[in-house]
Amino acid sequence: MPFVKFENIAREWRFKWSTDDDNASLMKAQSALEDVLADISSLEGASSVQRVVCGGCQDFKVITKLSEKAFKEWEAKSFEPEAAFLEAVKKIPGITQVETQTYTLEEVKMNKKDIKKAQEKKDKEAAEKKDEKPAEDPAKKLKKVIKEGGKRGVEIEGAADMGGLQFFCTSVDEPEGNLDLLKESVAAMNAKSDPTEEERKGGSGHIGKMVFSAGIEQLAIVAYVPEDKREALSCQEWLQKVVSMFPGGKVVDGAADISTGVIPTDSDKGVFPLKIRESLILEANNFLRKLGLFPEDDGDDDDEMVFGDDDFPSM
Repeated sequence: MPFVKFENIAREWRFKWSTDDDNASLMKAQSALEDVLADISSLEGASSVQRVVCGGCQDFKVITKLSEKAFKEWEAKSFEPEAAFLEAVKKIPGITQVETQTYTLEEVKMNKKDIKKAQEKKDKEAAEKKDEKPAEDPAKKLKKVIKEGGKRGVEIEGAADMGGLQFFCTSVDEPEGNLDLLKESVAAMNAKSDPTEEERKGGSGHIGKMVFSAGIEQLAIVAYVPEDKREALSCQEWLQKVVSMFPGGKVVDGAADISTGVIPTDSDKGVFPLKIRESLILEANNFLRKLGLFPEDDGDDDDEMVFGDDDFPSM
C-alpha cells in the first residue's frame, strides 16, 4: 500500500466576498492582498503563492506553499503578515467567514517516464485479469466436489478392504485447497451407499482417513476417525503431527471424529501445496505405523501405500 509522503506545507487564508456594489468587496480584498504580497512572496523557502477566486460561491483564497522546514520557521513567527492581512479584510464591508487552514500540498503530476511506467503496469494488470479464470458457480463447484468425494469413497472402500486397511490417506482435486469444500468431499466419501443407485457413491465411513487438497494459497487437510477406532487413534493428534511438519501449519478445528488443518504456501521457504502433499501422506502413514494401525514398510519405496489422484484412473 502506498504511503502518503510530503515535503511541503501550505497556509491558506480564505473568506467570502459579496457581489454587492458591483463586486466592491472583491476589489478591496485584492487591494489588501497586494499590500502584503511582496512580504509572503519573499518568505524564505516559499515555492508558490496562489490566489483562488470563485465567482459562483464567492470564495477568495490565498495559498502560500513552503518547504516543511521553512513552514515551521514561518509558523514560529505567527505566519506574519497573516494577522495584519486578516484584520484588514475583516474591515471590508461584504467580507464574511474569514478563516485559515494548514495542510500539505504536493505536485503529483507525472513526468513522461513515470506516465509510461504507470501505463505499462496498468496494461500488465489488465492482461493478468483477463487471463484469470472466472469464478465458478458455488453450487456447480459443490456438486463437483461431492461427486468426486462419492467416487473416491467407493474406491477407498475397495482398496482398503482388499488390503485389509483400517485407515487410508489420499488426496482430491476439486476442493482446490478450500477447507470447507474438503469437508464436504470427506462427508461424501463417508456417506452410506444406496444399493438402489445405478452408480455407487461413498461407503467408506467405517474407514479412518486423512484427505489432502492442494490449492494455490494452502494445503487443506481433513482427518477422520470412526467412533470404533477412537480409542486406538486421536484424530487431533494425528493431524497435529502432520501439520507441524511445515512452518505455519496449524489445526483449525480439532475434534474426536473430524479434525481440520491447513499449511499455507510460503514461497520464501519453499513450501508449496503440491510439492509437499505426497511427503505428508507418507508422514500420516508413518504415524499410523508407530501405533500398529498401518502395514509396516518392507523397505521398498515402490511398494509404499501412498494413494493420490494417479492411483484412481476413474477420477
